[in-house]
Amino acid sequence: MSPHVMYMHYEGHGDAVQMAKALRQALSASATPLGAAGRRRPHPADRRSTRSRSSRCSGDRGETSAAACSRSRCRARKRSPGWGIPLLPAMGVVTVMNFQPTADGKAAITGDFVLVDKEVNPVARTLRQHGIDVTAIHNHGLQDTPRLFYMHFWATDDAAKLARGLKAALDQTNSQK
Repeated sequence: MSPHVMYMHYEGHGDAVQMAKALRQALSASATPLGAAGRRRPHPADRRSTRSRSSRCSGDRGETSAAACSRSRCRARKRSPGWGIPLLPAMGVVTVMNFQPTADGKAAITGDFVLVDKEVNPVARTLRQHGIDVTAIHNHGLQDTPRLFYMHFWATDDAAKLARGLKAALDQTNSQK
């Protein structure tokens, strides 16, 4: 991809103001844009069509912006990072599936699954069987309970076909219904 984009995950606990200042300083050093970014606006018919098909196929609801829609599912079991505080879904312990309409009912998808060890191979196999590339598998914490793995994915194809593939992979996980 150009420019080459890298993802850095962070986690911390302590004084909220001090953590916010440190994060702001780190983001400024990285040249991360901190304001609202301009977006390409897809044709409204493409947006509605892709959004409606992805909702029907994934059996889920999500958030929609002018250019994409995002679906998320929480794990059925809570996660603790090792210092005894259960993390809320907004803290990055949810499966996220992003759909961006391209043209003619097609979409680009990306996101990541949050998995326990026994789910990694079945989810990877299911994604590949549906033409969805697994682009990374990693973990964030060394002492999290349960131990979680993050599987990133990417594909472009018919929106309904991709949504069915993501649903089939999601069915391999212990996610909330």
